[in-house]
Amino acid sequence: MAAERKRYECSFLPPGWKREELCRKSGLSAGKIDVLYYSPSGKKFRTKPELARALGSSVDLTYFDFQTGKLSSAKKDMQLKKTSQVDYGRGIRSDALLVPPIRQTASIFKQPITLVKNFPDGKVKSDYKHGTQERPKQLFWEKSLQGLRACDITEQQLLNVQLPKALRHIGPNTDDAVALQSLTTALHAGNAPITGQAAARQALEKNPGVFMNPQQPLVQSVCITEEDVRQQEERVCRARKTLEHALGDLRP
Repeated sequence: MAAERKRYECSFLPPGWKREELCRKSGLSAGKIDVLYYSPSGKKFRTKPELARALGSSVDLTYFDFQTGKLSSAKKDMQLKKTSQVDYGRGIRSDALLVPPIRQTASIFKQPITLVKNFPDGKVKSDYKHGTQERPKQLFWEKSLQGLRACDITEQQLLNVQLPKALRHIGPNTDDAVALQSLTTALHAGNAPITGQAAARQALEKNPGVFMNPQQPLVQSVCITEEDVRQQEERVCRARKTLEHALGDLRP
């Protein structure tokens, strides 16, 4: 098959490298151009991988177009974007402003901010967006303690503490043990007074996520009367007198 040959220097490759074009004149592939490259020693290269292996790291062929012997259009577009500038003083707007911005960091990384406290009544934007930054409390987390019983050193189970008659458990699938656990947790870990759940049992059973107050134990609303306070004061006085008599008997 006859072909027309054209060989000339390739400016992109090191000195001595030549590029050859073979234009087919006949057959079904007439008009097709085959491209070959020759090293200074005369060795022939038919593909870009062969050329890359021969040149090694001396020449970067990433954006080299093997067919034309020049840089590809993708490389030219990238260079154009890097060199484009915006002159704000003259009000010139380049095409670079039409390119959407690229996020350089992932959202999981913490970003540094500058907090200005010149205004005493000012608030950080996150305060309005996210509310308080306290960790939320899980509803009915006390249920994970169901079935656990306290034991002494002999592995004998201790008697369960009974709730007073004025305190009754409330909530879906709760019992006195869960109510007692939530009550002791609220007394030791919480700072708010114990008032119980204000919502009715029907509302709390229907949608506990809406009507339940996680800061209060799982007991019905507690109402302390003057009579309850008087009776408790009498119990404290009797306990103190008993302790006083016991200490007096121990004295020599």
